[in-house]
Amino acid sequence: MEMLEIIKSRHSVRQYKEQAIEPSKRVQIDSCIQEINAESGLNIQVFYDEPKCFDSFMAHYGKFSHVNNYIVIVGKGSEQEKAGYYGEKLVLKCQELGLNTCWVAMTHGKARVEKKMGEKLLIILSLGYGENQGVPHKSKDVKTLCRADQETDWFQKGMEAVCLAPTAMNQQKFFFELKDGTVTAKSLGGFYSKIDLGIAKYHFEVVTGHKVK
Repeated sequence: MEMLEIIKSRHSVRQYKEQAIEPSKRVQIDSCIQEINAESGLNIQVFYDEPKCFDSFMAHYGKFSHVNNYIVIVGKGSEQEKAGYYGEKLVLKCQELGLNTCWVAMTHGKARVEKKMGEKLLIILSLGYGENQGVPHKSKDVKTLCRADQETDWFQKGMEAVCLAPTAMNQQKFFFELKDGTVTAKSLGGFYSKIDLGIAKYHFEVVTGHKVK
């Protein structure tokens, strides 16, 4: 399956089946995390068969159920954009494996996490087999999210992928620009907007092969 199709098929899922993740898939997830940590310098960790993090008032308030697996993204406070970028790489790998995920900022309990000096828990991903596949989120008009000094198929395709990027409260507070052949992107501020920007950048780059500054 092409990456854009994987992106299109992936939606946030909060309700999960009581179905364990197979050992073969755990090996692939663990390997992906190991590669990402080596490349990014982040300290991403995964916990399987551990229901306590989402057995809390906040998790139930967030309408999460049967979350027995989760991923913690740990790093420096200044690495939020990096957390979004590499976290989404992992999200799409899980989607490719037939699993479901959801980005979780605050609606969870205490996570089992190991932090080094200067590190903090940046965000969590729920993980497992969803009761359903979720639903597409609404998106702003692509014209409000970018501008370009020329028309190119690859930039349009990249922005299609950007529009599909999950964001906190569906706020989509970022802006992309193509100018003189270079793509730049910036956060417009807002709740977890730097993580959102990292997610959006990964979508653009993985679909187009063009780097975003």
